[in-house]
Amino acid sequence: MTNVVGTRAVFGVIVPSTNTVVEHDYWRAGLPGIAYRAGSMYIPNPVMGDDADFEALLGQIRASIDTAVRDVLTAEPDRMVMGMSAETFWGGVEGNAAFERRLRERTGLPVTTGASSCRAAVRALGCRRIAVFSPYQPIADREVGRFFTEAGFDVAAITGLRCPTAMDIARVGDERLRQVVADLDAPGVEAIVQVGTNLSFVNLAVQLESELGKPVVAINTATLWHALREHGIDDRVEGLGALLREH
Repeated sequence: MTNVVGTRAVFGVIVPSTNTVVEHDYWRAGLPGIAYRAGSMYIPNPVMGDDADFEALLGQIRASIDTAVRDVLTAEPDRMVMGMSAETFWGGVEGNAAFERRLRERTGLPVTTGASSCRAAVRALGCRRIAVFSPYQPIADREVGRFFTEAGFDVAAITGLRCPTAMDIARVGDERLRQVVADLDAPGVEAIVQVGTNLSFVNLAVQLESELGKPVVAINTATLWHALREHGIDDRVEGLGALLREH
């Protein structure tokens, strides 16, 4: 339900308790009349140093998401936005659809997820052959690759940064990210896509998009764009890349 700070929409945003980037990126967009209420999924053990650790991290997310959703609903938001991405890619296209269905049934609200947002963003940008990077371990990268492949994209390459903890995701600097993108970019790659919402990439994505002359999609930009457009809000935003400026 709208209010004096969210005169057009209040988005409920679900984030892991270790995430410091999503809310920063959303508020930085400076969209008038859009407010955000974050709910936190408790992550007591943020280690994600190998595949087994990553699966255990997902277990913590699954165990705490209902509480985070419960808390956000007390603010009576108009839409739920998943400010975490790995779980939304799990199980491919059908897994994502089932996740969104459960959340809609739980909340009675429209839902935006990272996987669906990236799919919609790349389609809107008119790209098919993509390269992807994440902060994840191989087990999660396989799920990300599976989703995009099932969604009809040609995944030229996918690289995981293998961050050892959930907090370390937010500590990855621009120099390393530039190198990752340079390694992924190749003739025939039409777009670079970044997943992992605690990876601070929105600003650098804009710079790289200009330098490379092709779309560079940061997941936090994609989820914000998807939430706005699906909610009937067509604001065109300068300074955050082609997606929010042109689509």
